[in-house]
Amino acid sequence: MESYLSPLVRNMPPSGIRKFFDLANGSKDIITLGVGEPDFTTPWHVREACVYSLERGVTAYTSNAGMIELREAISDYLHDSFHVAYDPKDQIIVTVGGSEAIDLALRALIVPGDEILIPEPCYVPYSPITSISGGVPVGIETFAKDDFKLTAESLEAKITPKSKVLILCYPSNPTGSIMTYEDWLPIAKVVEKHDLIVISDEIYAELTYDQKHVSFASIPGMKDRTILASGFSKAFAMTGWRMGYVCAHPEIISAMLKIHQYTIMCAPVMGQVAALEALRNGMEEKDRMIESYNQRRRLIVQGFHDIGLECHEPKGAFYAFPSIASTGLSSDEFAQRLLLEARVAAVPGTAFGNGGEGFLRCSYATSVAQLTEALDRIGKFLHKLTQES
Repeated sequence: MESYLSPLVRNMPPSGIRKFFDLANGSKDIITLGVGEPDFTTPWHVREACVYSLERGVTAYTSNAGMIELREAISDYLHDSFHVAYDPKDQIIVTVGGSEAIDLALRALIVPGDEILIPEPCYVPYSPITSISGGVPVGIETFAKDDFKLTAESLEAKITPKSKVLILCYPSNPTGSIMTYEDWLPIAKVVEKHDLIVISDEIYAELTYDQKHVSFASIPGMKDRTILASGFSKAFAMTGWRMGYVCAHPEIISAMLKIHQYTIMCAPVMGQVAALEALRNGMEEKDRMIESYNQRRRLIVQGFHDIGLECHEPKGAFYAFPSIASTGLSSDEFAQRLLLEARVAAVPGTAFGNGGEGFLRCSYATSVAQLTEALDRIGKFLHKLTQES
């Protein structure tokens, strides 16, 4: 049957994140720091709103773009939280997770052969989705010495006449790095100079520590050039609900809506009801979860330093990205041995593209007790490696 498959799909590597999660899944006594999923349950009042809607028989299609009440709430939330304004009537689509938002954006924009610029290490699906859409992914390596921030110089160096789209993900998965207003200004100049369109994945926007998230769309002159993708999975502990949204210029939204109509129709109405409740009444729970992540962030970074691993300070998301280069092992070797010998699952940095070698992604969206035990196991594993050398 292989001959029937598209070569693009046949040659596509499986997700490096899922590989280690699947190895750990079902095994006893394994602490998983691999998958980026909150350990919190969706707040009860959000679940209750969904249940009540089902009891009332709210089970029909919504508008293709999503419930207008939800789009209005998203518009208000983005304006109040991140100072970007979108018209809920024609600039917002409710999507099946942030992933569909990114897929829609790429498929709406790409002409075969277009080059899509992707700062790396980065979220795993960007390159595969680009390739499926006919584009050519072009990685831009970022470095620990720069806190894994994108620089104007490194962006400029990768631009060619075929460059069309720049994908941004800050706060970053997997590094936890953020970009400030001052960091964004030179990037915006390059974007304007080369007439690029930007897809800004801001799924971790709420999860910043010590300072507020700055949306690229809020930079002067960048809103019409930016497609903002986000959702409810991370900040509102709603991963399984698959509720996201995308905001952009009306002409771009119109194009994305065509694809959304033919492939998805609309996001599930029950999830939309839950998302609306989260925006209306879920801010206190959101803030409590973020404070808990901040506590865990400090614990894990200090813990890595204490056991002898360098780790830049992640200022967003819920990932630490420690360097394991001092061990002499590759990222894949270290992650596999850590899983088999120390019973700790983490993701090798190479799963995230250029610049990932020599690093390990560890999610701290798990309990303090689990993190403490994981650090103890990793410390003992490092001691064992030292004795071997």
